[in-house]
Amino acid sequence: MSLRINDVAPDFTAETTMGPISFHEWLGSDWGVLFSHPKDFTPVCTTELGYMARLKPEFDKRGVKIIGLSVDPVDRHAGWASDIAETQGMAPNFPMIGDPTLAVSKLYDMLPAGAGDTSDGRTAADNQTVRNVYVIGPDKKIKLVISYPMTTGRNFDEIMWVIDSMQLTAKHRLATPVNWRPGDDVIIAGSVSNDEAKLLYPQGWREPKPYIRIVPQPVLT
Repeated sequence: MSLRINDVAPDFTAETTMGPISFHEWLGSDWGVLFSHPKDFTPVCTTELGYMARLKPEFDKRGVKIIGLSVDPVDRHAGWASDIAETQGMAPNFPMIGDPTLAVSKLYDMLPAGAGDTSDGRTAADNQTVRNVYVIGPDKKIKLVISYPMTTGRNFDEIMWVIDSMQLTAKHRLATPVNWRPGDDVIIAGSVSNDEAKLLYPQGWREPKPYIRIVPQPVLT
């Protein structure tokens, strides 16, 4: 069954480069980003993992945990990490899940049930659908799913931008408009009546149409 926004992210236990985890327990009360890879020692994923290592302090500031997944065993991840450090300037500084039985990939519907139960003999092309990003909220529900082709490196700056929006709108009854950046004006959510909006925003709002009510972004602390 396909996973959709607001579905509970499936829980699992797995070996990682930082020891065994139970996923929900590992997430705790934090936000999380789970991003997957079809195979170790693949070029695009190598660049992604190095970039995410450099971005990790920014995710940390936002209370977001990062975890990667590749279908190969954890012991192969160590050799890949050396290559990532050599070519990208930084090795992964977050857990990398080993999924040699394909259990997690199938649990998250990235591979069909008939894909078998081993990564042995499978190529990156066989696993090309294992190229997803999941953002998971503190309630363990999926907030974002993006699937990428193997030939397109992921834009993790955009993932961080989406998290900024989701954390803001989770705290305030707002929505963010097209190409919003932190500090830009925002939109009062349609679920807020005008009477409620007057209490929340006594300074008023701009209203180019009755269904578009624009206010300055509140400070997100």
